[in-house]
Parts: sequence; structure tokens; C-alpha cells
Amino acid sequence: MELLRSNLSRVRIPEPTNRIYKQECCITFDTPKSEGGLFVDMNTFLAFGKDCVEWNFQKTGNPVYLHIKQTKKAVPEDRPSKKPTLLAIGMEGGFDNNEPEYEETYSIVMLPIYATFPFPSVELPEKVRLAADAILLAEGAERKEQVASWTADKKKISEYALTLQQIDNGVVVPPSGWKCVKCDKTENLWLNLTDGMILCGRKNWDGSGGNNHAIEHFNETGYPLAAKLGTITADLEGADVFSYPEDESVLDPLLPQHLAYFGIDFSSLQKTEMTTAERELDQNTNFDWNRIQESGEQVEPLFGPGYTGLVNLGNSCYLAATMQVVFSTHSFCSRYYINQSLKTAFDSAPADPTVDLNMQLFLLFLAEPNLPMACFPVNTRFRMWRLVSVCKVRGCTMESFHGGIDGNDGVGNGTSNVIRVAGHWWLKVLLKQEGIPPRMFKAVIAASHPEFSTMRQQDALEFFLHFIDQVERTSGGKPEMDPSRSFKFGIEERLECPSGKVAYNRRHDYILSLNVPVHKAINKEEIEDFERMKAEKKAEGTEAFADEILRPRVRLMDCLDSFSAQEEVYDFYSTALKAKTTAIKTAGLTSFPDYMVFHMRKFVMEEGWVPKKLDVYIDVPDIIDISNMRSKGHQPGEELLPEAATESEAEPYKVLADEGIVCQLVSMGFNYLHCQKAAINTSNAGVEEAMNWLLSHMDDPDIDAPISREVQSDEVLVDPSRVDTLVSFGFEEEIARKALKASGGDIEKATDWIFSSNASGPSDMDATSSTTAGVDDALPDGSGRYRLIGLVSHIGTSTQCGHYVAHVYKDGRWAIYNDEKVGVSKNPPKDMGYLYFFERLDR
Repeated sequence: MELLRSNLSRVRIPEPTNRIYKQECCITFDTPKSEGGLFVDMNTFLAFGKDCVEWNFQKTGNPVYLHIKQTKKAVPEDRPSKKPTLLAIGMEGGFDNNEPEYEETYSIVMLPIYATFPFPSVELPEKVRLAADAILLAEGAERKEQVASWTADKKKISEYALTLQQIDNGVVVPPSGWKCVKCDKTENLWLNLTDGMILCGRKNWDGSGGNNHAIEHFNETGYPLAAKLGTITADLEGADVFSYPEDESVLDPLLPQHLAYFGIDFSSLQKTEMTTAERELDQNTNFDWNRIQESGEQVEPLFGPGYTGLVNLGNSCYLAATMQVVFSTHSFCSRYYINQSLKTAFDSAPADPTVDLNMQLFLLFLAEPNLPMACFPVNTRFRMWRLVSVCKVRGCTMESFHGGIDGNDGVGNGTSNVIRVAGHWWLKVLLKQEGIPPRMFKAVIAASHPEFSTMRQQDALEFFLHFIDQVERTSGGKPEMDPSRSFKFGIEERLECPSGKVAYNRRHDYILSLNVPVHKAINKEEIEDFERMKAEKKAEGTEAFADEILRPRVRLMDCLDSFSAQEEVYDFYSTALKAKTTAIKTAGLTSFPDYMVFHMRKFVMEEGWVPKKLDVYIDVPDIIDISNMRSKGHQPGEELLPEAATESEAEPYKVLADEGIVCQLVSMGFNYLHCQKAAINTSNAGVEEAMNWLLSHMDDPDIDAPISREVQSDEVLVDPSRVDTLVSFGFEEEIARKALKASGGDIEKATDWIFSSNASGPSDMDATSSTTAGVDDALPDGSGRYRLIGLVSHIGTSTQCGHYVAHVYKDGRWAIYNDEKVGVSKNPPKDMGYLYFFERLDR
């Protein structure tokens, strides 16, 4: 006690603003449930497991710790499982993980001698009692940074509900027997609350669902609210009401009146359909909903280093899937596993290791959880295969059994899964290995990106690029400390203007984003025949083939060819012509990185700028050779475009009309001068855009005035609504404006420009480069032969929803990583990847 009193200066009473860690060790994944419990430093409020608390004492000299230990309570074996009714975890009505209850005990521990004092106790100094109470009462930093409960967003009252105008058109909705008025769908039907039309819902990405008639009706009429038939009962709070302008499920406080308007007595209706939230809940209850997760396959669990799953923290599968593939690369393993120890990492970390990216990466790589092992007596005559298939040992299902028994009984391969001790045979049962929760890592990596700090689903590609950027920043400019360089490569773009002169632009990237040329599908004829037969059956009034889907199959090499193919660049300012024109661009690679990541651009823009996922297979071979994609650089005989003039010498841009567009408009009977103006004012985006401009400006007072060819670059206007559209897709406003300017205001072309250009850089597409830099000697380089080592697949209609799963090739086999579940992959979905990871063969 005297020793404790002499160290009271090392004890702090936490303030409300202090971050207090008490649920997980800062440098391992130990928790109060671990064998040694958790030790909370009563000066820094950082928590440490039993094996590393002494490291903290040696580093800081802080000797006083609050020890928290949780011991499992006995639970009846027949504890019933409850079916969830709420999209939540750890809440009443939510998912029941059947987690046992624990009894929590506390004590004050003095290092280095581990003198222990029971808590609570009146014998302890008042400062220690106050500090311990404050620590236990405070909400843990882990809880603040990653909310454990996962609930759907609470519905808001629609702004259209109170002012909804209903049309008296004589519609009376019957209590049953509903059918879409535009097709034969009898499920997933929505009642428009304005005119009483019953229409089917949206078509899902896999072809299921409706035929989009309800949303098409909204697009035609603007009638905002619809209620899902089959969800309307006497409990109107459970009814599903959707607002199309607000694009979300909403509350309608006047729903009884709105339903009664069409003769609906909701008190007599029975529930026959799932609401949108319930369907989401149903999907989250059972993740195995398609081939990506190898549903229906008996997956053999995998355990040990390299096969540890990552617990889903609530829509964090994008992080788990991406990191599992990154973990499997030699560059990251060398940096954070092979050439480092956890103690060395801790000693070199800042005072608070929870905010250090390097420390948290070391933690993920080094802190494999201990595999729980139990030994039970067995009879040597008991056949091992029988034991594996049916044995329940003390309530624990055997998850893995590799081999047989030591001896010559003809069973197994002589491994030590069964051992002989004290004259008895004992079976070593490897219990199911739990995944590790990457809470602190997620908090650190999200600190510089507000979207990743939310519980919303995110794009795995965006996360990968953000992660690589953060690793590069923390390396301090030291190549040997930067494993992200193994993904870095150079891209060279060659632009040729109508003058015949060329410019070369170079940039660096970490991923190669590829268009999917669906028109090059290798089963194109088969699809056409299938669609024709489907249409014929539909015309005959039968539903044959209605639920069948035949997907286009495109070769990866065709996607790579599309990257290297010639492409027109609009609004390119030629320093030779001193005017904006259309240039021809080709691209190639200046280096081949150790690891090449291909991003399949399966999300495209439909008419009306609506994102759509391409339902397509990609034929991906295990070995590829992309040597032909190496750029050739400046060739003899090529004349480079002149250097751009300085700002003071620069002439105003001369905006020239595309004669092809002008001639087509003139052939339609329009005035030649008017056609020129239309082409110029739409930045030569195309005939349709020019015609739309022409039709809306025919009555302009200056329509017949001569063309002023001198237009300053800063006068080129961009449609603000189109900027907002791109911003809503997640792009920065500055990049969105630049992309729209470079693509003549076309949304789809602007999206392509962002992915294919160095959009984050300071240069414009019309910036010329009359010289080419030398070969990227500083970057990893080698042959163009690569081997597929991993893929991240996506399930869902957009990157902002659904689920991500990773498959990785290691130890001579494919493994599936589905959050915390890791197992042998018997049929990896190589043709369904969103991100493909290749390793260079001569690395």
C-alpha cells in the first residue's frame, strides 16, 4: 500500500474528453475475456494484455493499472435461439449471437511486482478509487469509434406526405388479387398514392424483382409516394412507403386517409410481403446468397497464420476483403510480419499506439489469436472418420481434424492430433477459431477519410486507393519502408492532334481501371438466341425463361485491349493549331509492378445518369502476359507539340466547331452559322447535344451575330446540375468540373475521364508535354507475365451496398475470406471479380 501511495502522481482521474481504452488491448487483440484479462494504464488510459503490459511499464514507467477480468458464467445447454425481428446486433429483437454471459471483476495492480489490491475497497487511496470509478463508468473509446450495434436508419416523415394531392379517377383497390397494370407480375407490387396505379417494383441486378414499372411511372408523372402492397396491415407502422424524389423509405402520417381514398380497409389486410428493411434483414441473416460465397458448398475451415478472419464491424466487409488480399502479398508481409516483431513495433510507436497506422498494421499482421485446443480421451478402436463426422465433444462441434492417430492402426497419416498420455489416448480437438475485430485499424485509416468512419458500405476500390495512399504517406519517403511501391506503376499517354504533332503525358497509378466491352462477349450469339426465344415465349403469353439469366462472358484480354485502344479526346488544346480540337489518345505502361490490380468497371451510367451494374462474367486466366502493353515512348520522326506559352504570352483559346457535327445539322435543314454556334457551345460533344442546344436557342437575339472565336478558358461553363451529379457519385467537385470540361459536359464520358486520367493531379487533359521523362527506374519493373493470386468480388446493385468477399491463392490452394469465416475454396468465382490482384512471375 505504501508503494501505491508513493506512485499517486502516476495516477490521473480521467476527464470527459479523455479517450479510455478498456475493451481491447492496444497492441494485441486481448480483451477482458482473455486468460490474463486486461490492464488499463491509470495514467494514459491505454489497455494492454498480460503479455505486453510489462512493455508499457518499461516504455513509460507507469506502474499503476486497473485490471479487468471477465469470467464466463455457466449457461444451460438448451438455451433457445431467437429469430431476429430487428436489423440490429446486441439489442432486444436483434441478432442473438448466443454469446455467453460474463462476470466482471476488478483489481488494482502495481508493476513490476504485480502487487494486487481488490477493487472496490475503502482501503485504497481516494485518488485511485475516483480514477478507477471514472474509468469504469466512462464509455470506452472502442465503443465510441466503432458502435457495436448495427441498426437500420430510422425512417423520416416524407416532405410530400402532408401535401399529397390525390386524383379522383374512380380507382378502387381490391383487398387481394393484385397484378401490375403493365405486366403480369403479382409480387413486389407498389400502389401509387396519387393515382392508385398498381405497378411492379425495381428489377434487381440479378434479374429478379420487378420490371421497374413503378419507378418508370414516377419518372413519367412525378407522383412521389408509393406503398408496397402486402406490407399494409392494421399495424400501419410496419407498412413500407417509398418516396421516389427522396429515394428512401419514409413515414406517411396520413397513410390511413391516403389508403381509404382508394377504398382500402387496412384493418382487414394480412401481411404477405417483406418490407424493404425486412428483405435487407433477411439477406444479412443468411449471407450465402450466391456463388461468390460458394453457397451450397461444404467449406472446410482453415486456421492459423494467414487464415485469420476479420470480424464484420457493421458494413465493413469492403475493408476485410481488401485487406485479406493485401495481407497475402510478399511486400506487406515482409514489412509488417517477417522483418518485424510486435515489441519492436511498440517500442518505436508514438506514445498513443492506437492512432499510429504502422502500429495497427503490425497488430493485424502479428497478432494472430491463440488457437483454442482441447484434449479429450478416446478409444483407439474408434474410427477417426466416424468421429470427425458425428462427434460432439462436451458440446463443442469439431471444426477440423487433420490426420489420424500416432501408431499403426491403419487410420490417418500419423500426425499428432491424437496423443498418448499416461497410458490413455487423447483426441486433440481444434475448436473454431474466431476472427479478430479490426476496430483500431479502421479508426486510424478512417481518420483522414470521413466516409470510412461511418457504418455505411463503401467502395472496395476507393478504400484500397485510400489505404495505399496512407501507407505511402507514413513511409516518410523511404522506399525500403514503403510496401505500397509494389503496386505502383507508370502510365504513358500519347496524344496526336490533327496537325500530326504529338504530346506525351506521364503519370503514376496503383490500379488499372478497365472498361468491360460487352459487345465483345464470346457468347454473343448464344445470348441473342436466348433473348429472342425469351421474347417469343413472352409474346405467346408464357413465362418460360422468365427467371433464367444468361450473362455475357467477356475475356480479360479484351478489357485490356480496350485500355490500349485509340480514344478520342474532346476539347484538347493544341499548341500547334492554337485552338481546341479533338485529339487521338493511346495509352501504355512504362513499368510493370510487382503486383498489378485490375479494376473492372462494372458500374456504368444508364440513361438519366442512373448507375447500373453490368451483369457480366469476366474470363480471367491464371497466367497472363501483358508485355505488349509496354509503351514505346517518343519515336524517331515524331514531331512534338510546341511547349505551351507562359500565362502572359498565352493567346485566348480559339473554339472551333467540329465540321462533322455541323454538316449533319446542316443536312437537317438548319442554318450553317447556327449549327456552328451549337457545336461550339456544346464543346463538340455530339450531334444530339448540339441539336438540343440549337432548338432551345433559336430565338436568342444574338443567334445571327458573328461568332466570337476568342473565348477565354475560364469562360467555359459547366452545367452545375451535372457537377452535382458527379459529386453525388463520390467525386470531388474540382475533379468533377475538370472532367465535365474535358468531356464536353457528358456525364458518362466525364466518369470515364476520371477513371482513365490522373484526375487528382494538377494538370488538365489539354496540357501538352513536348518532352518525355526517362524510364521509371525508381519503380519496380520486370516482365509482363503475371499470375492471379486474389480477387475481391461484390454482391449487390452498387458499390455502396451489398457485400464483399475475397478469394486468395496461397499454399497451393484457393481460400475464401468471408469476413471472419475462412475456408478452402472449391470453386473460386474467378469470373465474377470486381478487383483482380496479379503477381509478377519474375518478382
